[in-house]
Amino acid sequence: MQLLCLTDADPIEALPGLELLPLEIRASPLSVRVPAGAAARFDLLLVDATSDVRRARMACLDLLDDCPTPRVLLCTESALAAVTPAWGTSDVLLPAASPAEIDMRLRLAVASKVAHDSGTGSPSSPVSAAGVVVDESNFTARVHDRTLDLTYKEFELLSFLTRNHGRVFTREQLLSEVWGTDYYGGTRTVDVHVRRLRAKLGDQEALISTVRGVGYGFARGHVEETDA
Repeated sequence: MQLLCLTDADPIEALPGLELLPLEIRASPLSVRVPAGAAARFDLLLVDATSDVRRARMACLDLLDDCPTPRVLLCTESALAAVTPAWGTSDVLLPAASPAEIDMRLRLAVASKVAHDSGTGSPSSPVSAAGVVVDESNFTARVHDRTLDLTYKEFELLSFLTRNHGRVFTREQLLSEVWGTDYYGGTRTVDVHVRRLRAKLGDQEALISTVRGVGYGFARGHVEETDA
């Protein structure tokens, strides 16, 4: 796999686990705009946000218009709250990620792009429930035509809940489905993200209900609604 790292540091220093993987790695400064033609020669782009989140964001946005190469964001855990679907990244890696996790996430990002281009991937149709519409194809979420400004994980959590409206999930189930089985944080992060989502839903916050002794459900009084 050929990997282009947009970084102002040594890619191996930014993500040590890369050193043990059989990758062809090239680097380019964050401040230099990579032409779409040059980016297309690589299987994947890794955008380093560990030292400068603002410049990494600008680099991601610069790539949105004409660059088909999938990209993965590298950032610290403290910066995750600043990442939104508008960045256009396929996945996020933390600097401490193991070689096995890095390899898995990079392969999945590339495979997802290949499946999309060949038409073999699942269609990403908007999903609707109780006035909430989530469109994974362009990373947008709306509630009664009001666009929500969500972070990456808030979007993923809302997307999962909307696709499974009417059902109730334990915190452990949500952690596994949204954060992945390799996430080592506790279930408290689910509570934090639910609280933030409710705040952003505003007067529709009751759509995410708490089921005492179990966990959370979404639009439980609107089970008759179907995907858009």
